[in-house]
Amino acid sequence: LSLWVLNQSLTQCRRWRGEAISVTMAVNLSMWNLDSAELPEQIASLLKSTGVPCGQLEFEITESAIMDDPQRAMRTLKAIRELGVHFAIDDFGTGYSSMAHLKKMPVSSIKIDKSFTQNMESDNDSAVIVRAIIDLGHNLGLKVVAEGVETLEAKKMLLEFGCDEAQGYYFSRPVTAADISRLIRKPPSAAIEPENANVRPAWAAENTSDTPPALKPVL
Repeated sequence: LSLWVLNQSLTQCRRWRGEAISVTMAVNLSMWNLDSAELPEQIASLLKSTGVPCGQLEFEITESAIMDDPQRAMRTLKAIRELGVHFAIDDFGTGYSSMAHLKKMPVSSIKIDKSFTQNMESDNDSAVIVRAIIDLGHNLGLKVVAEGVETLEAKKMLLEFGCDEAQGYYFSRPVTAADISRLIRKPPSAAIEPENANVRPAWAAENTSDTPPALKPVL
């Protein structure tokens, strides 16, 4: 199933490239995927057959998937990373990875779990954790993405904290691939928020195995 999802995602990415739309496609990997020694070769084959540059593919993995067998997972991740593909740690903050493991992982970004971002407006502890994760990620040279952003106030807080990107229903609910071209070419106007006049909208496409592509705006 994961290879089918990956093939479909890369095929769609190739279609967008044909429309002069450059996006990064994100696909989830599970702990079972990381157990496969053939996975790096299979990914390389799909990249070659679809003609999508490796830099336009990002895999999202959870902390728990890595910690199930850290050494084996790390070997697989490094082999895939050598292809030029990017990695993001999904649902960061809910797993059990240590800082020692985090600094060794070949990842380029971390995604803050929505359980923190959705509570930070009313829960100071959650806000402190979100700010700390952002600072940690930046100190490690990583891009930080906030998940589950549903309100303007949450977006403002993330901007204040220096978060790089955000995703959630505040920006868009999941949409079909056919709608993404239109949304990328003409993003929803930020004119209704005068305070956002200096925020440059940018859009990327994200895809998982159980939802249609969703838009991920850059803060």
